[in-house]
Amino acid sequence: MPPIHDVIIKKLVTHSDDRGYFREVLRDDDHLLRQFGQTSITRTYPGVIKAFHWHQEQDDIWYIASGMARVVLYDRRPESPTFKVTQVIFAGEDNPLSILIPKGIAHGYQVLGNAPVLMFYHTTHSYNPKAPDEFRIPFDDPEIGFDWSIQNR
Repeated sequence: MPPIHDVIIKKLVTHSDDRGYFREVLRDDDHLLRQFGQTSITRTYPGVIKAFHWHQEQDDIWYIASGMARVVLYDRRPESPTFKVTQVIFAGEDNPLSILIPKGIAHGYQVLGNAPVLMFYHTTHSYNPKAPDEFRIPFDDPEIGFDWSIQNR
């Protein structure tokens, strides 16, 4: 599946020694976020699919700190050269990445394997419960048509 226009994947560098490791996830000189709004964390259990939602104003950066996930993106932006393109990214402790998900791109993920996923997400706006910038799409939406089954068992 091709990459979606404006989605940026930053391969993360890990510095390891006999004490453990150090990894930078997001830096201001990455120039990934237009502005900083909020950082949140979520834990999701094995086999769970959290999909899909999108934002009108907010960009997200996802970083999966532990576990593995299949991240699925769908470009809903009619003006984009990749309109209606789906992109799949495998991310987590075996493939440490920061993923910039621009506004207008539907996104979701599926936990892979037997360990929970611990995911940090950084956003350009703080969450406002009185006017949430979050619009839901069912995980099995026929327009997206994504097959969530595991293919290579």
